[in-house]
Formats: sequence, C-alpha cells, structure tokens
Amino acid sequence: MFNLIRKDIVLQKSTLLILLPALLVYLLLNTSSIWVGIVFSVVIIMNAFANDEKTSIHMLLNSLPYTRKEIVSSKYIGAFIFMSIVVCIIFIGNLLIHQEITAWKDILFMVSLVMVAISLFFPFSYKFKSQYMFIASVVFFAIYLVVVNFFIPNLNDIMREFVQVLLTVQTAQLYLFIALAVLTLYACSWLLSIRIYERKVF
Repeated sequence: MFNLIRKDIVLQKSTLLILLPALLVYLLLNTSSIWVGIVFSVVIIMNAFANDEKTSIHMLLNSLPYTRKEIVSSKYIGAFIFMSIVVCIIFIGNLLIHQEITAWKDILFMVSLVMVAISLFFPFSYKFKSQYMFIASVVFFAIYLVVVNFFIPNLNDIMREFVQVLLTVQTAQLYLFIALAVLTLYACSWLLSIRIYERKVF
C-alpha cells in the first residue's frame, strides 16, 4: 500500500509545485489562512483522486497485488498526508511572513473541515465519479443562494459569528468532542468507501 501512496505523491508533484507557491502568495496577501488551507487541501486531494478515475486505471490497479481495501485506504491516508503538507506550509509561511505562530485552534478547525469534506466527497466519488461532484456543487450553491436571498439574508454573518465563537471557546472538552466526532466520521466514510469500491465492477 505504501507504493500506492507514493504513486499519488509522485503524480501530484507538478500540481504541488504550482499550488504551494500560490498558497504562499495568498498568505502574503494576508488572506484568511484557514479558508485558503481548506480550499487548497481539498483541491489537491480531489485532484489526486481524479487521476485514478479512468476505468483503465482501475483495471490496472486491480490487476496488481493489492486488495480493493488497500486501494481505498491509500486514498484516505494520502488525503491526510496532502492535508498535512498544506498545514505545514501555512504554519511555516505565517511564521516567516507574518512572524506569528498559527493558533492550534485554527489548525484544528481547518483540519476538521477538510476531513469532513473528504468524508463526504470520497464515498460520493466512489459511487458516482468525482466529475458529478461539480454538478452536485452547482446544485448546492444554487440552493445556498435561494436560502440567502429569500429565507435567511444574514446567513453569512451567522456563519461567520459561529466560527468566531467556536475559535474563542476555551473548553478543552468541546475540542476533544469535535476531534473525536470528525475522526469517527472519517473512519465511517473510509469503511463506506471500501464497501462501495468492493462492489464495483470494471
């Protein structure tokens, strides 16, 4: 399985060489490192996932001495590695550019949202292919616009205030609960993706 993870990293080398400097540019512009980190992590991870979506690639992978469980597991482990790379770049970038240490709460929030996103995206993509993720995203965005324009005009402000409150809470038990909930969701998504992939016919 290590070779599968290494394959994803090697295939993503050119993407990383483009996106990581762009990430540093965003940090120079003093953009929110949390949201930039979330976007960059998800883009890199889903790009690595999309590289293996061709039927010929799946047939090749399944002809190698790897189980389908190992193939799926390599994606989830690889996702965590790519996310960790982005987090490290943000931490080092903030330290060098702004002479500040990124708060652990910000890192936890960013990592949690990325893991939740991947927990939803991977099973969906294994079931329907990631190309349909764009369609689903457009539908979700349309629903979001309807809600903001007709039902909850201040939804953005509510979400922003909720995030600020969450980042200022001092209760360690809350963060422990969030971490455990996210890890549980990630594990369940992992198992669900394995189940979906094992039933696929190529």
